[in-house]
Amino acid sequence: MITGLDHVVVLVSDIAAGEAAYRTLFARQPSWRNSGDGAERVLFTLDNMTLELMAPSGEGAPADRIRTVLTAQGEGLASLCFRTGDIAKIHRRLDRLTLKPEPVSEVESHDLISGATLLWKRTRAATDATRGVRLFFLELSKERPLSVRTAPASITAMDHVVVSTGDPERAAALYGARLGLDMALDRSHPDWGRLMFFRCGDLVVEVTHRPRKPGDKPTDTAQDRLRGICWRVADIDATRARLAADGVDVSEVRTGRKPGTRVMTVRSGTCGVPTLLVQPSEGRE
Repeated sequence: MITGLDHVVVLVSDIAAGEAAYRTLFARQPSWRNSGDGAERVLFTLDNMTLELMAPSGEGAPADRIRTVLTAQGEGLASLCFRTGDIAKIHRRLDRLTLKPEPVSEVESHDLISGATLLWKRTRAATDATRGVRLFFLELSKERPLSVRTAPASITAMDHVVVSTGDPERAAALYGARLGLDMALDRSHPDWGRLMFFRCGDLVVEVTHRPRKPGDKPTDTAQDRLRGICWRVADIDATRARLAADGVDVSEVRTGRKPGTRVMTVRSGTCGVPTLLVQPSEGRE
């Protein structure tokens, strides 16, 4: 019933600074701007999903909740929202699986750029039932407009989003058995731990478990956390040159763990989100 990852939410303290950072990273314009319910939002829609920047705005409980999270955790990844074609059906499934979904609500958003309107229906699973990761589910009435490219060597799509877990078996049960995502890979290694890939439309939810080393703090096995994002590019050398010219701190390009891939790390300008770029192996965009 989950057809893909609709969007991820990144909390920022300053919406203008966040927008500028992702304009530079993506080499794309925002596709949607919206304000209301205690928040300002800027959306960038790529080929297979959307990134939503959210900052507190004004006074009141909704804005205060965002400020509380920013104070406690800083800027960074805040939630995942999965796409579905039947919100009522997925709500029933979440309820049967004791994920305690909120009642389905209807939302209307007005774009401050074009004046267009989008409608969707959504629900949210209880965070204490999803191992601490905020998970939403959305049925969108129509597709959002794509973000227009502003320069060559732009970001094309998301490759994967990373969830870190202290209990890989329970995390696998959540994303695989309960949410119904297809496990494409389950691999362990004594040096880097366990990796599980769950297909979600045209991208992957990667669940990672790192082995404890001497001196490490005890792991909270009940709470997972959103760890980072990997974005796809068509030409990683050109993308690196563009970002470096724009003053972004980037690593050298290196060979990826997956055969045929090349990757690099983006070390600034991501609003607290650990970020990797990947040029897929030959034959995959």
